[in-house]
Amino acid sequence: MTDQTYNVLFLCTGNSARSILAEAIMNRLGQGRFKAYSAGSQAKGTVHPFALDLLQKLNHNIGFARSKNWEEFAKPGAPKMDFVFTVCDNAANESCPVWPGQPMSAHWGIPDPAAAEGTEAERHLAFSEAYRMLQARISIFTNLPLASIDKLALKDKLDAIGKAPNLDGAA
Repeated sequence: MTDQTYNVLFLCTGNSARSILAEAIMNRLGQGRFKAYSAGSQAKGTVHPFALDLLQKLNHNIGFARSKNWEEFAKPGAPKMDFVFTVCDNAANESCPVWPGQPMSAHWGIPDPAAAEGTEAERHLAFSEAYRMLQARISIFTNLPLASIDKLALKDKLDAIGKAPNLDGAA
């Protein structure tokens, strides 16, 4: 067992919903073994109010929540990332900065709840579904035996988490 704390960065385009939800979930489920951060390639500058509402209803402290550009984490003096996960389809196709220390990375695409249409209830449901999918993936990740798994096997497992069936509600 190791006392190492792993830094995890969740990336998305706007850093207003999915990556914010992932940051909150990881900091809760990681129980001190993981320190999560989030950022966007084109940060909106504000967190979506439905994301904040959901986090509050689920008893997350939302004091951390702010929309920020990923360049903040590529600057000298920024925390060294051990893992970087993209959580939206757009971020997977964008040019990502080179992270110091070459962190392990994977794409865990989640439908954008901020783009959901319909009634207010349907839009809130989209945020709940994104939260559920992220929580399932992060739960699997936080239970991996990181200290005893080789890098190639770990990379395969990280990719598999993003492709796991039934985590996105599909059959």
